[in-house]
Amino acid sequence: MKQPDQTMTDGKRVMQFIPPEGVPISFAIASIGARLGAQILDIIFTTLLFVIIALAVVFTGALPLSAMTVLITLLGFLLRTPYYVLSELIWNGRTLGKRITGIRVINVDGRRLTPHQVTARNLMKEVEIFAPMGLLGTLGEQSGLEGVLTAVWLLVVVIVPLANRRRQRIGDMIAGTLVVDNPRSVLLSDLALSSPAKASSQPAFEFLPEHLDIYGKYELQTLEDVLRDTTKKPNTEEIVKIVRTITRRIRYEEPVKPGQELVFLNAFYRAQREHLESLKLFGTLRENKYHEHTTTEAKKLV
Repeated sequence: MKQPDQTMTDGKRVMQFIPPEGVPISFAIASIGARLGAQILDIIFTTLLFVIIALAVVFTGALPLSAMTVLITLLGFLLRTPYYVLSELIWNGRTLGKRITGIRVINVDGRRLTPHQVTARNLMKEVEIFAPMGLLGTLGEQSGLEGVLTAVWLLVVVIVPLANRRRQRIGDMIAGTLVVDNPRSVLLSDLALSSPAKASSQPAFEFLPEHLDIYGKYELQTLEDVLRDTTKKPNTEEIVKIVRTITRRIRYEEPVKPGQELVFLNAFYRAQREHLESLKLFGTLRENKYHEHTTTEAKKLV
């Protein structure tokens, strides 16, 4: 994969990766505000979970007082780190807070985000975020030197993501990760749209993730062959059959009006292609509708 280029678009820093297929995929670096919002939401979620578990431990009386005190003291760390690590592993670099604010973590070189990277960046979060928060609560009890060291560390933690172009905090630098807006692939010229006028007249067909999770690369290539055939007309029996088959297979409920069959197929092609490229970027390869190796049955688009 080609090393990412960095540009500015609408005031946002944009990283562009070009995989071997030659289809550029761009990512907007997440803003400090979005990251802060996600962090605050995650702190709220973990704090609520902490309170619920702590109250359950206290009211059940299942542990002796000394053990209960130790458990509650450690509970913050025992909840936070697994929450961040497991969330980002399960949801491809997103916690609940990141899902709500529309950002995610990716590998800085565009490859699959590894468990090692997720664990490293989130363990560093304890040092960068939660330890300073704890120190702030004890400022009145600290000596002069301790207060100075706390202030210096807080300045470093705040300045680092503001001072580097990729908005990486120290944990991101160590783990080799970036926090970006939820990525959307940037496709090459579409097969469907040959002119701006034609594009503006296209009716909208919206596809949800569940619509795009059915087919794989092989079916997409088969559909591309159909769309490249200039002899195909919208209302031919073959095109109508393909549209009917796809809509049934993906459970697409919006009706496709007569004469709009090729428009639907082009819209589906673009959405499916973008979806598969995004999956591939995050380490998921989908060869066909069976999510296994290609079979001759896949050619039928059924």
